[in-house]
Amino acid sequence: MDAHELLPQEKTLLTHELLNKAYKRLKLEKRRDHMHELISTMLSHRTNHKDEEKAFYTMLERFVDWEGVMNADFDELADAIQTTRYPGQKVPQIQQTLRLIKEERGEFNIDFLEDLPVEEAMDWLTKLPGVGPKTATLLLLFNFYKPVMPVDTHVFRISQRVGLIGAKVTANKAHDLLLHMLPEEPVELFNFHVHMLRHGQRVCTFFSPKCEECVLHNTCNYYQDVRVKGIDKAA
Repeated sequence: MDAHELLPQEKTLLTHELLNKAYKRLKLEKRRDHMHELISTMLSHRTNHKDEEKAFYTMLERFVDWEGVMNADFDELADAIQTTRYPGQKVPQIQQTLRLIKEERGEFNIDFLEDLPVEEAMDWLTKLPGVGPKTATLLLLFNFYKPVMPVDTHVFRISQRVGLIGAKVTANKAHDLLLHMLPEEPVELFNFHVHMLRHGQRVCTFFSPKCEECVLHNTCNYYQDVRVKGIDKAA
């Protein structure tokens, strides 16, 4: 059996192994505090990391703290985060999220998520405005070391191209499918996510993927069924 004909779980584990060899394995260490991670991830929707960071620090420079951000004038806050995509949508989502956290917890603090089971933590987070499965799983994996699988645009694209998930699987469903095909250890899930993201940025890009230099090409449905046959170059 050729590698690209493997069953999805076998192919997922092989993909994980190949990417671990191609990219340096990373330790799972919290990169920023919990509230920073939550709000920055909300800002990051359809926005690159550089512009997300600029928006975050401009916002706090102007409004000092979460109380200031929560009570900021709509137009002033939108201007502060203008380097993100759709700032007008993000302003009410961020302010309402901060308001709900303050009302429920009495402070801008979500440390309590550490003690919740994954399902309860996911349920609580995804009830916040603008927080979907991707934001929730990123926060729970990166900050609380929960066994969840974040699926961003790169993870989703590569998973479909290689054949880890079907062509009709939604991004939301992919979170669970990939999770249950990988070792449910946070450090393994973290490395799979980060390696897939980097691979999507550098090699398996949206336009003109660099298949010839890809470590996954022997396992990849797209490479074997489309690129090898020249279908993508057909008139």
